[in-house]
Amino acid sequence: MMQPYFQIPPRRYSAEWFSEHELQTLRTIHRAIPGYAPTPLVSLEALAASLGLSAVYIKDESKRFGLNAFKALGVSAALYHYLQSHPLPSLLVSATDGNHGRAVAWQARLLGIDCVIFMPKGSASARIQSIEGEGARVIVTDSGYDDAVRLADAYAKEHGGLLVQDTALPGDESRIPSDIVLGYASMALEALEQMEPQKPTHVFLQAGVGSMASGVAAALLHKLKGEPLTLILMEAAPLACIALSAREGSWQKTPDAYTLMAGLNCAEPNPATLPLLLDAFDAFFPLEDSYTLRGMRRLAHPLGQDPAIVSGESGAVGTGFLESLMTEPEWTAAKERLGLTNDSVVLLFSTEGDTDPLTYQRIIQGE
Repeated sequence: MMQPYFQIPPRRYSAEWFSEHELQTLRTIHRAIPGYAPTPLVSLEALAASLGLSAVYIKDESKRFGLNAFKALGVSAALYHYLQSHPLPSLLVSATDGNHGRAVAWQARLLGIDCVIFMPKGSASARIQSIEGEGARVIVTDSGYDDAVRLADAYAKEHGGLLVQDTALPGDESRIPSDIVLGYASMALEALEQMEPQKPTHVFLQAGVGSMASGVAAALLHKLKGEPLTLILMEAAPLACIALSAREGSWQKTPDAYTLMAGLNCAEPNPATLPLLLDAFDAFFPLEDSYTLRGMRRLAHPLGQDPAIVSGESGAVGTGFLESLMTEPEWTAAKERLGLTNDSVVLLFSTEGDTDPLTYQRIIQGE
């Protein structure tokens, strides 16, 4: 398995990715959407005490727009900006493991236009059905996620559709991928407001292509300028294309692989945001499925008076890894290197709920 990669302190010499005006405009966009409300920020006091930390907070994105995941933040922001200077398209096209495609289909339904979603082989039937339930046509490919993106791009070009993807393709000059990344920043802005007067000292972010982690990290660095902040990136171990890119200092891809963390099963990082990730993060951890299994079970069966949280396979890895990092001897050196102490305030993001309900139930019941 690929080893963790540390760059402490991180470089953080690049210009700011988001301006204050962009972030405030983003909040206005999201607040105008029917059904918008900040998702809960839950304080896990018993977990923090058991791990010897000052506080642990987790953002519960299963409550976002009734879609069971955070992805609508990016899609809605991108389409808002697109429609400011373009006519309404007749067709939206995208590739997804589930959550992003459902958000695109949701937006297409609200706009009254057609939608076609490409999915990688092995996609869960529950995720397919949730997208079809928004009125979209789903095409399951014989390939992995990254090839599904290329198939979606080709289909959009052939049929005159608009590709709504959160990763940039070679030669693509569209603003949509970058505006989707900007949209994800709302999670960070909400969390900081909800945490006041506390501020996070350590933030754990999971990554597939890295777009969500980029958007959240950029917003945090903008708002917490000058404050001590450690950013930790987590990927599915067989892929971990961002960790490999960090180690090599340039864009790298890994072989396709399958893990339970479907939303993280990406072998190619977003080239548009990779510089930010390599610039901003302190450490990169390739992690096996066991960490998200641990996280899912802990959030479903919490300690003490902590509330239960429904967190899916791509959402709970931060919780499971944090618990392992603070309690298992094999992680002692990493814990110390990251500066996790009884003064640390940790922020986690549960990015999805039970998007595959049958698998979720099997996991939390210990099967």
